Amino acid sequence: MYKLLIADDHPLFREAIGRVIRDGFDEAEVLETQDLDATLAMTAEHDDLDLILLDLNMPGMHGLGGLIQLRNEAPTIPVVIISAEEDKQVILQAVTYGAVGFITKSSPREQMTKAIAQVLDGNIYLPSDIMRATGSPSTTRGAEPGITPQQLETLTRKQLQVLERMTRGESNKMIAYNLNIAETTVKAHVSAILRKLGVHNRVQAILSAGDIDFSAYLKR
Repeated sequence: MYKLLIADDHPLFREAIGRVIRDGFDEAEVLETQDLDATLAMTAEHDDLDLILLDLNMPGMHGLGGLIQLRNEAPTIPVVIISAEEDKQVILQAVTYGAVGFITKSSPREQMTKAIAQVLDGNIYLPSDIMRATGSPSTTRGAEPGITPQQLETLTRKQLQVLERMTRGESNKMIAYNLNIAETTVKAHVSAILRKLGVHNRVQAILSAGDIDFSAYLKR
């Protein structure tokens, strides 16, 4: 049975997302808070939480500062940002500061359920429509350095396909299904991708590859 905390200052939204959780995950226990201080107190009391769904704009948060404080005080509990914010840079920064996912409040109910399930399975969730959005280089570069053409040339075609789907926020299971390969094969490709790109984890790879035109490389 999962135990999740909804940290949001809007009662109607807490009620709505709580219903999504209870309908999608049998016997899930849902806790609620409405500001950062109460959230920190709740995480100290319930260190067995499986997930925190955190609003960026509730009292005490000060934007991403609240996320950083929460990650420092409860580093073992996964945190997903759930926000009306849809700016790509904010999403990437949230992941850089320790969030394992970002769900926009405009997401359909089914998408929210899939996103939560993906994170509970140990994967990262990023909204694919926003991650595919492009802008000028000065505004779309994340905290991680970009991948060089030479590094991309070291990737096989299948590894490029896996990396592309990673940037869409797909889990290993989803990538395996979409590419018609075994999940263990996907894991092997991900490990090879991280090694070849010189990054330490999946998040760094996603941040580094956010602006790549994969179609140009996959044509070769």
